Amino acid sequence: MRRITRIATVGVASAALALSATACGGKTSSDSGSDGDKAAIAYDIGGRGDQSFNDAAYAGLAKAEKDLDVNGIEAEPSDGESDADKVQRLTELARSGNNPVIGVGFAYAPAIKKVAPKFPDTTFGIIDDASVTGKNIANIVFNEEQGSYLAGVAAAKVTKTKTVGFIGGVETPLIKKFEAGYVQGVKDTDPSVKVLPQYLTQPPNFDGFSKPDLGKAAAQGQLDKKADVIYSAAGLAGSGAIEAASKASKWNIGVDSDQYSQAGLANYKESILTSVTKDIEDSVFNLIKSVKDGKPQSGEIRYGLDKDGVALSMSNPAFADMKDVIAAVDKAKQEIIDGKITVKSAP
Repeated sequence: MRRITRIATVGVASAALALSATACGGKTSSDSGSDGDKAAIAYDIGGRGDQSFNDAAYAGLAKAEKDLDVNGIEAEPSDGESDADKVQRLTELARSGNNPVIGVGFAYAPAIKKVAPKFPDTTFGIIDDASVTGKNIANIVFNEEQGSYLAGVAAAKVTKTKTVGFIGGVETPLIKKFEAGYVQGVKDTDPSVKVLPQYLTQPPNFDGFSKPDLGKAAAQGQLDKKADVIYSAAGLAGSGAIEAASKASKWNIGVDSDQYSQAGLANYKESILTSVTKDIEDSVFNLIKSVKDGKPQSGEIRYGLDKDGVALSMSNPAFADMKDVIAAVDKAKQEIIDGKITVKSAP
């Protein structure tokens, strides 16, 4: 698998690709000239190694390499990059014969809107955005609010201080969905529990998805206010919150990936009660498979509780042993699927 650190300009993109490619997954940059199917993912802020959102997308690409004999290409973002940088990145990936080309995160919407029409035979996927549409665009979206509701149920059941926290990386409509579901789940379970919501940055500053020190400071502030369960939807910045809560012997709720199982968070895993997972891995794999099979997905592809597209992870044995908590979560899940509970998508 090839990993591209960045693409500086379209005019020198080919050279940049050759010079900045690094070996990963047992493959080298020489693979770029080989025959066969190629698929690419362009990472969101924080890049691979965030133990969360981007790593879940990488897992889908790695699965496609293994199961579908697809040559995977990874492209990393640059700090403080513009939409023009994303346009250049996606353009070069498409020109290089990758199909599909997947933008990991809603920030790629403006770039895909510009690039997709220029490559009508290439499928472009975008995760967490349905605003940009086209015949060759697959919009992979999730009911994050539903999974977050279940996290709220769990938090309300385990808190001893009657105070829980929510940390959002950047205050965007997407992250507001996480907050809305979580707060509703808490309040529906126990109205007496106080929820402390906090966002790390405001657009256009997206450091709240990439800087662990911001998450750590926010979590410490919530701990000081007696929060004993903290749910972070903040990408790489969330790892700082996890560290802070772990050192205080309080509970964390992870996001996107099963963070209890992430190697980079192994020192704090016992504090990770559960995680609100999004099946980004399978969504990426399914899109790549659809292209390889000659029936490329397009339009909105939604993953919710009804399809296990969002869920609470059960990896932590301590959580799995909380029978009353699990029963409450399972009951809420079924009621959401049955339409008895409608989860808000905004606070």
